[in-house]
Amino acid sequence: MNWERAEKLFAHSGLSLTEEQFRKFSTYQEILVETNRRMNLTTITEDAEVWRKHFLDSCLPFQYVEIPAGAAIIDVGTGAGFPGIPMRILRPDFQLTLLDSLQKRVHFLETVCQALQIPVHCMHARAESAGKQPDFREQFDVACARAVAAMPLLCEYCLPFVKVGGVFLALKGPNETAESAMETISLLGGELEETYLYSLDQHEARRLFVIRKVKETPKKYPRSPKQLQNRKYQA
Repeated sequence: MNWERAEKLFAHSGLSLTEEQFRKFSTYQEILVETNRRMNLTTITEDAEVWRKHFLDSCLPFQYVEIPAGAAIIDVGTGAGFPGIPMRILRPDFQLTLLDSLQKRVHFLETVCQALQIPVHCMHARAESAGKQPDFREQFDVACARAVAAMPLLCEYCLPFVKVGGVFLALKGPNETAESAMETISLLGGELEETYLYSLDQHEARRLFVIRKVKETPKKYPRSPKQLQNRKYQA
């Protein structure tokens, strides 16, 4: 992907891309593809598809949600760094934390962020345990996650990190709904503010759920992995 094509790709979706940001994305792509040869990070490795399905897809929420300058953001279950790192490249003012349960992925994330020279906190932990730690519980303006889990479980993973007044952004496929998660969202202190259905560069459809944190999450949540096997929620 050259600079002109990358700029047009983002501009077509209403997003601006500088040459410096293009260089960071290109470096990110090189490390991703090279590392993927020895560690399973993604099934998407073709040049244009990485840009469209990983980089652009991660940044499209900026078209729908206004995030304040200097916001503290946590990407829960980030995997290979999506959507957190692309969002941080486009918005250098963000204070980004990347959370993943697999140490080798965290090492990859640290390598990427060092190469890109962006200050990011990469954390090896399960969301269920990190969400109960005082340094992380209700400390973030924004929590985000792409896919990861079904909506009820994903809300339990992510909402405990969000401070009251902040938002949880769930980047999902077009067939996902929030109906099964409405009771869970309310119980965890959230409120479904908006749902956006849009397309990725006029191709695949995407759905974005914007969940506002309106009250503190009860201390019992998130539950332990064993307790999470029980899908029932009690106040």
